[in-house]
Amino acid sequence: MTEPDNIGDRLRSLRDGRSMTRNELADDSGVDVDLIEKLEHGRRRTARLTSLTRLAGALGVGVSRLLGERRPEEQGSRDDVRNVGDAVVSADSMPGMDADDAGETPDLAELDAAVDAAWRDYRSGNMSRLAGNLPGLIGEARLAVGEIGAMAAGPLAEAHQLAARLFVHYGRYDLAEIAAERAIRAAEGGGDELEWETLHGTYSWTLLREGQVRASEDHAVWIAERTEPSMGEAALRDLTVWGDLMMAAMAAACAGDRCAGATEYLGLAGSAARRFEHDRVDHHVGFGPSRVATEATRAYATLHEPGLALRSAGEVHADELSGTAYGRHLIDVARAQAEIRDLRAAEETLRAAESLCARSFRPGGPACSVVTDVVIDVGHLTPELRHMARSVAVEV
Repeated sequence: MTEPDNIGDRLRSLRDGRSMTRNELADDSGVDVDLIEKLEHGRRRTARLTSLTRLAGALGVGVSRLLGERRPEEQGSRDDVRNVGDAVVSADSMPGMDADDAGETPDLAELDAAVDAAWRDYRSGNMSRLAGNLPGLIGEARLAVGEIGAMAAGPLAEAHQLAARLFVHYGRYDLAEIAAERAIRAAEGGGDELEWETLHGTYSWTLLREGQVRASEDHAVWIAERTEPSMGEAALRDLTVWGDLMMAAMAAACAGDRCAGATEYLGLAGSAARRFEHDRVDHHVGFGPSRVATEATRAYATLHEPGLALRSAGEVHADELSGTAYGRHLIDVARAQAEIRDLRAAEETLRAAESLCARSFRPGGPACSVVTDVVIDVGHLTPELRHMARSVAVEV
């Protein structure tokens, strides 16, 4: 049996599968029966996120079942990314939403839950579903700000922050910068100083991805100086957000080949991290001893300081990182090992990295240059190294 290909067919199929009438679904969900009928008959293509969330809850499914799960081969759809871009750039349009579904005050708890679900999609790497849901989420959050006010500023800011990260994932750095700016603007209406600071960190990282190295560093330092906490007395959540700004400044200094600046920022971040027993996440930002050590490893490997890179790598606790994050860290370790000509160790480290983050082993990916160096310098290619070389399109 083929999967229904539009929201009305999916809604009717789910309702029929539970032997519910439209009136019963309306009663259970609190959604007007007229809207349900219009959706099922194709006279409405979608509805506000609040309505979709209530319908999905009454049917016992996630909102994504109504919007339609995408197959793996459909991930990265240009239409999806373009729709998110339209939602971010146009302050008036709300792609994925129906203007006729007006008058219902957005439920803040449901909106917060939808934002949390979007963050789960982002962290799990489900970028296709995130892209499909973000236009409606941004539109609903805008409506909420208009009807509820400052209490909804946080969800709107986070929706734009997610859009910025999505655009970075797909290499649309121009749109990422716009989305990050919109996130900051939204947060200014909410009065949450720590969230505002976090979003400036996102903006700095976005500038770096866009190639604006000096602007990224200067912006991160500017915000960090304005908000610098007391190292001995500040709450850990304040240090988390401030530490992320130091990491952004350090990464930008490395990209600009400014070793002295990178070392200074690492030292400041390390001072903050000494307050932490373990890494933690605040406002969707991670910071702590392992985060500092992984960033230090990357920085020193980039700055051709392999000894310092390997020393920093020894301070990383793998169990505090996701598998993908640890795999990318191992690529930096392999880069340092290759530079000191420990080629077999570099190959072994690369094999471990590939098992954790295979997407990094593709042409132009993060592992490409390291694999190339090892292939060129090693005397005999093992079958595993030949496989990695083929993955990154290196001739052997």
